[in-house]
Amino acid sequence: MAKTALMVVDSDPTVHRLKKVLFRLVKAIVDDEDYSIETIVEAEETLRALKELQLSTCSFSFKLQDILLSCPEEFRCPLSKELMTDPVILYSGQTYDNPYIQKWLKAGNRSCPLTQKVLAVNTTLIPNYLIREIIAEWCKNKGIELSAIVNKEGITKSDRDNFHFLLEKISSSFVEQQEAAKELQLLTKMPSFHALFGESVDAIPQLLNPLSGHDSLQKGIMTTLLNLSNHDDNKKLLAENRVVMALLMKDLGSGTTETRSIAAATLFNLSILDSNKEIIGKSGALKLLIDLLEEGLSLVVKDVASAIFTLCAMDDNKKRAVTEGAVGVILKKIMSNSNIDEILPILGILSENAYGLRDMRKLKAVPALLGIIRVTSCERNKEICIVILHNICLYDRTKLQEIREEENNHGTISAIAQNGTPRAKREATWILGRLRSVSAMLDDWLFKITKSD
Repeated sequence: MAKTALMVVDSDPTVHRLKKVLFRLVKAIVDDEDYSIETIVEAEETLRALKELQLSTCSFSFKLQDILLSCPEEFRCPLSKELMTDPVILYSGQTYDNPYIQKWLKAGNRSCPLTQKVLAVNTTLIPNYLIREIIAEWCKNKGIELSAIVNKEGITKSDRDNFHFLLEKISSSFVEQQEAAKELQLLTKMPSFHALFGESVDAIPQLLNPLSGHDSLQKGIMTTLLNLSNHDDNKKLLAENRVVMALLMKDLGSGTTETRSIAAATLFNLSILDSNKEIIGKSGALKLLIDLLEEGLSLVVKDVASAIFTLCAMDDNKKRAVTEGAVGVILKKIMSNSNIDEILPILGILSENAYGLRDMRKLKAVPALLGIIRVTSCERNKEICIVILHNICLYDRTKLQEIREEENNHGTISAIAQNGTPRAKREATWILGRLRSVSAMLDDWLFKITKSD
């Protein structure tokens, strides 16, 4: 048992995900001369998390073995005498662990092992979600997750059968649609169920069908779409579905606060895939997201800002966002000291675009950015501000005069050059160099004027 538990922990997707994150961060540090201190900190934290997982593996395996041996009798399968991980109900009303009752039936038995009741031709197995939930809660109270002893990537036959049953049910009467929508919303929190939607071309249309007649199902089905968008294999499937995109656009524009937040979070998940950025950008989503950002609903801002930032990693979307007024909206919020942590990175990525820099020059971004640097204690925000100022100065050298006044009065740029992150120091040093160069030119000009007089 201990060996099996150890193998399960080592194959935990969390470990795989941490390794992928660590690889990305280390590659950024090695390849990018402009990597930030936050990248190093994040790499250290990721490495520490991997170390903690590794150290906990051995103790976890022994703890798991003890817990499984002490589980209540009612949680044990009558056939295997072990803790049930996939409980199903036989036609007789008795609950068994799915792999073991399947083996019993495949051996030709047509009776209930406990009651000996003849099953005739009905050997349907129904997932017992109540018992599974109770077992999962018991495991959680013992300090482990039920998923730690289940193959997380596996999909049981009972899960698949129930999935198709719910898709059929959601096309039935309104009462059954509500029940099915609620159950699908819960089930799609489980990673195994995410993959099932990619197995059938009809699954998404079946899921969305009830919305044509009942707006009351909106939240449940929207949440199901959000759950599905967490799975990489579904991102392309969802983004390329016109009905899905139309539904997300509708909710962004006229949904409730909750469904608008769900729609924004779903778009963020979908936009992580590079091929989806163009689809979403062309859909008109950026205008709706920027309008939502301007509204400033507290429950929505974080998801909206994340979606805009991720979409603007694509150059065409930077231009689209600027055209839709993103710079003005962001600067207005900065000046009112609203949601700076969430929106400042968007301004940073838009400063990589000439159209974005044009708007920043017109809308007097320089004083707003210098104001943030003066008052914030966040090194990340200081770095973003100084990078934007560097880009603005490259675009319009006349803005150096505003920075010169700030430097003379507060020494803001010098402070960054001395104490900022590595990247911030480089950009601040560049700005100071330009200020000295301009100052030298002015002194030379004044000297010549004076001498001629």
